[in-house]
Parts: sequence; structure tokens; C-alpha cells
Amino acid sequence: MTEFQDAILKVVRLVPEGKVVSYGQVAAYIGAPRAARQVGWTMRSLEGTSDFPWWRVLNNAGRITIKGNQANTPLLQKELLEGEGIKIVEGEGYELAIEEYRFRPSTKLLKSLQLESAYIDTVLRKYDIA
Repeated sequence: MTEFQDAILKVVRLVPEGKVVSYGQVAAYIGAPRAARQVGWTMRSLEGTSDFPWWRVLNNAGRITIKGNQANTPLLQKELLEGEGIKIVEGEGYELAIEEYRFRPSTKLLKSLQLESAYIDTVLRKYDIA
């Protein structure tokens, strides 16, 4: 696994039960704000990894857009999120009120990720973190 992928996994592991992050958030929290697709590719490579909370990562609109693989499917992601108390609405796919469930880390936590102060300020504003 690369250092980049390790950073992604580290951030996703910080997301508590009942909260979610977008692919773009994960990318921002590792200091690579334009790497949302790479976050998605990393998530997809985790086939069969049940001890890693991959299901807490979805798109910024709150839609489950995982392409899935044999082990990790959109239906499984929906069920795992619902198991954590997250309300999923079915329409053209599965979605949730992302702002209600969005993980907003503390400034202290963001600093622990070794991000520069000016960058942290930008992330705090972007994701409305107090």
C-alpha cells in the first residue's frame, strides 16, 4: 500500500459510527483536495475488508455511488449505514441528508494530520466546521 493510500485509510478510520464523509472530504483531510477519485479507487480496492469502515464514504451530495465489487455493494453500504442509525432514502438510488450526518473533525484532529494552518483554515470554512 502506498503512503497516499495509508493516509486515506487513516482518515476514514477516524470517522465515528453514525457519521459519513465524502470522497472529497477525505481527499481534503489528507491535504490532496483534488484527489476525490483516487479516494474512491482506494475504497474500491478494499474488497472483502469488513474491519475497515469503507461504507462511511460516499459522494458529496449524500448519494451512495459505490460501483461495488463482489463483496462491497451499494445495498450492503445502505444496510451498514442504516445499522449505524443513518436514515437512507430510496429514489433513483440510495441517498441521505449528508449535512445531518457529515463528520466534522475538530481543529485539533486536523492538526494531528499534519496539515498546514492556512490549509486547515480553508478546510474548516469549506466544511462549515466550528
